[in-house]
Amino acid sequence: MTSLTGFAGALPDAQRRPPGLPLRALALGAAWLALAGATYALPEDGDFPTTAAFAAGALGLGLVLPPLVARSAHLGRAGASLAHWTPWLTLLALALTAWELITAKFALLPMPFFPPPQAILEVFLEDWPRLGGSILASLKLLAGGYLIGAGLGFVLGVAIGWSKAVGYWVHPILRFVGPLPATAWLPMAFFVFSSSWSASTFLIALATGFPVTVLTWSGVAGVNKAYFDVARTLGASPAFLVLRVAVPAALPHVFVGLFMGLGGAFAVLVVAEMLGVKSGLGWYLQWAQGWAAYANMYAALIVMALMCSGLITLLFRLRDRVLSWQKGLVQW
Repeated sequence: MTSLTGFAGALPDAQRRPPGLPLRALALGAAWLALAGATYALPEDGDFPTTAAFAAGALGLGLVLPPLVARSAHLGRAGASLAHWTPWLTLLALALTAWELITAKFALLPMPFFPPPQAILEVFLEDWPRLGGSILASLKLLAGGYLIGAGLGFVLGVAIGWSKAVGYWVHPILRFVGPLPATAWLPMAFFVFSSSWSASTFLIALATGFPVTVLTWSGVAGVNKAYFDVARTLGASPAFLVLRVAVPAALPHVFVGLFMGLGGAFAVLVVAEMLGVKSGLGWYLQWAQGWAAYANMYAALIVMALMCSGLITLLFRLRDRVLSWQKGLVQW
């Protein structure tokens, strides 16, 4: 085994590369250069100020990415990631080319409902102050509601799973209130709370708290009773049983609840901002729709997707660090 390992380590880099990598690099470059050529050469059905910048960006990627992919074996983790995503980068270039042709070049889809890629690029370049402010406002609102809901849901779930008395009184209320969509409480929340910000925070916390409570409760209640028996034999106090036995054993369930709560919180965030809050990505979507600025609307949707995916990725990284023995068990 040692000799085989040493022989594999002595192989040239070209023989250790993924099969077909040079062809993938060529296809990647050709796809991005084709996008740049189509954007530059073909006449436009409209006036888009950022066409030259968009084509220059595609040209730059077409020239820079293929050499990087070809030498990805020398670039460590970044090179491995680049080689892994090369087919998707190629597909992205082809999709952008098709999008460019059916919108800006041949006008097969009507404007302004279907803007070309350079129109969305123009939004990011020209309207970034308003869009960036909306992102910050959404993050603040989401963070407040999510942390409150996750914290209260975790404490309540531990209490229900540990104490039969708490479960007796709280469980019926949870079964009655929890299944209702948080958005159903919108009229009451905006009436009861003094500001739309506090009402939206409450709704996000409500959407987060229910799955976190249920999954935490399930995790604590499902801990192997033998763990408690062994700890009691060694003289563990009730607080030790809860904090050092029940909670760590329930953490896989807790993180599932946190994932579910984040998705629900994001949905409520967008709806609440559309209806009551005067800032944020939901408000930006509503504003763009009102002015028929569909490029701005698509740009906001892209930012929403990236933000939600990024937050879930961060939560998965935290899960992999806390639950290192389960790393890779749940993929994202």
